[in-house]
Amino acid sequence: MIYTLTLNPSVDYIMELDHFTQGGLNRSVKENALPGGKGINVSRVLHVLDVKSTALGFAGGFTGEFIKRFLQDEQIESEFVEVDEVSRINVKVKADEETEINGNGPSITKEQLDILLNQISALSEKDTLVLAGSIPASVPESFYQEAASLCEKRGTRIIIDAEKKLIEPVLSLKPFLIKPNHHELGEIFGVEIKSIEDAVHYGKKLKGKGPVNVIVSMAEKGALLLTGEDVYQASAPVGELKSSVGAGDSTVAGFLAGLSKGYSIEDSFRLGTAAGSATAFSIGLCDEVKVNDLFKQIEISKR
Repeated sequence: MIYTLTLNPSVDYIMELDHFTQGGLNRSVKENALPGGKGINVSRVLHVLDVKSTALGFAGGFTGEFIKRFLQDEQIESEFVEVDEVSRINVKVKADEETEINGNGPSITKEQLDILLNQISALSEKDTLVLAGSIPASVPESFYQEAASLCEKRGTRIIIDAEKKLIEPVLSLKPFLIKPNHHELGEIFGVEIKSIEDAVHYGKKLKGKGPVNVIVSMAEKGALLLTGEDVYQASAPVGELKSSVGAGDSTVAGFLAGLSKGYSIEDSFRLGTAAGSATAFSIGLCDEVKVNDLFKQIEISKR
């Protein structure tokens, strides 16, 4: 089973306006509410690709109930730890420009953290845990390292998609996959990634620190997969960029979905690139039809 972990999930309340006037009364022309968080995105795209997962994390109050009910309606299993305060609401205003106001989220107690760690301790060598996104202020920054250590002892595969300070302590535990984009890869080494050659060089340096696989997304230049001694490059499919939100999460989900279905490592990489691109070409997360169409377009070459 694939488990996704979102420590600070949200209700993303999206409001579309013809025009936004600061300091004045504004009326939306369209609203929508969706569950947010990188791990939740991975679970939702896995569902689109017909692969089961279980969403873990913290949820509280009426917003937490909304998140759980939404996933239940999409037939996605969840085992959230109940917290005392309400899960956060992130307001996204789409007008002339896009403005975001993100909530802090609930405070997490040690007892609640221990419940989550006990859930992780119960995973086995047949399971995969995706550690995705930021850590709330009330949770120690060492949490991902602690969770990954538990997984290493149990033989559970670890995927991590997070910022530099959260990734680095986990590298020595040999996570199954790290997925930075080229900006994040540059931040890890304090450089600017300007070319495919730069990405290959620093991707190999990152892989040398422990990860089994590294995927580096390169926007319009496609993506790279470093696995074993091999480096594969995926071409970027043709399409109109509408939003990059969730594209990286979709790449992770597509790659894992391919492996779960018995695809080769190359075709799993192709499916990950297709899912990431399909989300980038959509408002919201990808759908299966668009993923399958893009899958046929993407060429994989060995460097």
